[in-house]
Amino acid sequence: MDARRLGSLVRAVRIRKGLRQLDVAGSAGVSRATVSRFESGNVGRLSLDTIDRIAAVVDVRTEILGRWQGGDGDRLLNWRHSLLADSFSAAARAHDGWLFEPEVSFSIYGERGVIDQLGWHELRSHLLVVELKTEFVDINEMLGTLNRKLRLAPRVAADKGWRPKVVSVWLIVADTRTNRRHAARHWSLLRSRFSLDGRSLSAFLDNPVAATFGMAFWTDVRPVNITKEATRILTRVRAPKPTAGPDSGRRDGRTHAAKPDLTGGSAAKPDPTRPTPGLGLGRPPAPASIEHRLRPPTGRHNQPRTERSSST
Repeated sequence: MDARRLGSLVRAVRIRKGLRQLDVAGSAGVSRATVSRFESGNVGRLSLDTIDRIAAVVDVRTEILGRWQGGDGDRLLNWRHSLLADSFSAAARAHDGWLFEPEVSFSIYGERGVIDQLGWHELRSHLLVVELKTEFVDINEMLGTLNRKLRLAPRVAADKGWRPKVVSVWLIVADTRTNRRHAARHWSLLRSRFSLDGRSLSAFLDNPVAATFGMAFWTDVRPVNITKEATRILTRVRAPKPTAGPDSGRRDGRTHAAKPDLTGGSAAKPDPTRPTPGLGLGRPPAPASIEHRLRPPTGRHNQPRTERSSST
């Protein structure tokens, strides 16, 4: 976000709308001095909520765009989506008659978007719109976007020479606990839109006759595997620490070279009364003598109390 450009844009729109800084401050719930600092580009101490409220008064939308090492940031965010797309495409191609094209973009009368997977079955003249989701963000917005893709899919297919008679829509969601929890919260809304679940997906791909609307949790891309892969790629691999076995010769915090075997391969039986050498146990303490155990304690506080004799 360019703070100086954003402040200049808000000021220009405010003047064009005929508003004063005091008017904007009253609508945004801030002081006039805050609006003045904002228009000057001094937004260092302002919260993101304050910036959004000031800009919203004059119908200016704010966006914070993060970039990391060129395009590596986008690849880092979208790699889970790519894994899900590859897994579904490989499983769907196992069914005869299907042709899938990934990331099909369209722009029809100002409506733009990308269809994640567009499937075509030549024998049945069946068109399949596949929406892939690694996580639920806004279900209402997702359903609206999916309806728009369903409406424009026949025109997108016509550009490829396909003449579909039937159009189906399937929502493929990564099987995670978070996604299942969000789906349970909006179950009535999702069930009203998607009448079939993942148990019907394979039968539909085998015999795509009627139009279907379904949602399936895809379990081939598990979050455990994704986490391990991300850890392997994104973190520095450290060499494992050497573990000391019972015969490694590690004692007193130091590693000593193993002594040569002079017994000719015949090991003596260990004595259970003596500690095993090389484990850092040291010598057993010598038993206290009887004289030491019977010795009376010393010290000023341990002296027996004696009664002071009174002089007569």
